[in-house]
Amino acid sequence: MRIEDRECSVDIVQELKQVAQEREIPVEELKQELELALAVAYQKFKGVQSEVTVRLDPTKKSGAVVDKEVVGEVLEPATQVSLDVARKYREDAEIGDFMSFEIDTSTFGRIAAQTFKQVLSQKIREVEQRKVLEQFHDLVGEVVTGTVTRRDESSVLIQVNRTEVELPKREQVNGDDYRANERLRVFVLKLDEGYRGFRVIVSRSHPNLLRKLVELEVPEVAEGVVEIMSVSREPGQRSKIAVLSHDERIDAVGACVGPRGARVQAIMEELRPEKIDVVPYSEDPKTFIINALSPAKVNTITLNEEERSAYVIVPETQLSLAIGRGGQNVRLAARLTDWKIDIRSDAQAAEEREAKAGAPAEKAAEE
Repeated sequence: MRIEDRECSVDIVQELKQVAQEREIPVEELKQELELALAVAYQKFKGVQSEVTVRLDPTKKSGAVVDKEVVGEVLEPATQVSLDVARKYREDAEIGDFMSFEIDTSTFGRIAAQTFKQVLSQKIREVEQRKVLEQFHDLVGEVVTGTVTRRDESSVLIQVNRTEVELPKREQVNGDDYRANERLRVFVLKLDEGYRGFRVIVSRSHPNLLRKLVELEVPEVAEGVVEIMSVSREPGQRSKIAVLSHDERIDAVGACVGPRGARVQAIMEELRPEKIDVVPYSEDPKTFIINALSPAKVNTITLNEEERSAYVIVPETQLSLAIGRGGQNVRLAARLTDWKIDIRSDAQAAEEREAKAGAPAEKAAEE
């Protein structure tokens, strides 16, 4: 039940417990916010500007009391009580003391009741925002599991525990339909503070989603025996990860792929499906680039250290495989290794050599 639908009533303490349970807010914390909201409503009802203290008191029929100052002359009945009246309730009352008097919240009237509900709703939102901040502050950079609830314009909203997180269009994977009630894993990208409070922004396209999924699926990676050295990804299509074993007895690629490919297959299914190449990392740039271009075979490779570029020659039959559909394989390999990669077939490389060799001869003949 939404707090906006509630009326101020004698069941205020019972409602407090119910709202606290519904919103998973500690009762004491909600009690403080409710008392502040009641104080604002009381001020509105009585038309006073001075500070008012209202407290919940389960021993009273209405469930609430207001503190009034004992004075010699009452100027503001809403916040003051005369000494004579005070001593009817407590014989030792003195001027300057504060005493509690029961108030009936059901008599506040429509405007005061609306004020109460508005203030309380705002306070609850503030408490829930603090909860979001506390819950997700340490989860930024981690993977969480949630359920798709609905779409809000171009964003997809996902329920993680009791918090709705946002998957914006830019972090979605093309082709994914994100069906309602579908469970999926997302990467917690950041906490974004806006005019509505904190939003938890998650991603399905970030390279670190793949990195974290491998950590979750492969014990050797989680334990640090196998290390993910780099990741390159074209979300929803294909990815490459380079891995290194810190134990010579363990094959890094084999650990990530798993028996009969079970581990990498589970990750691919989570990414619905995204083809994943696992390649061995090497400190030697030539070896690393050759590994990154797999499954294509490489004949020779020449590096330009200054430009950080590689000139790669492959067999004619391997050219299309090395480049990949739309250049995807070579793009992923370049990102994975952080080297510019220029690929030629044997025939293309031979033609370029002949053209370079013939150029000086032609120039000499012209001279």
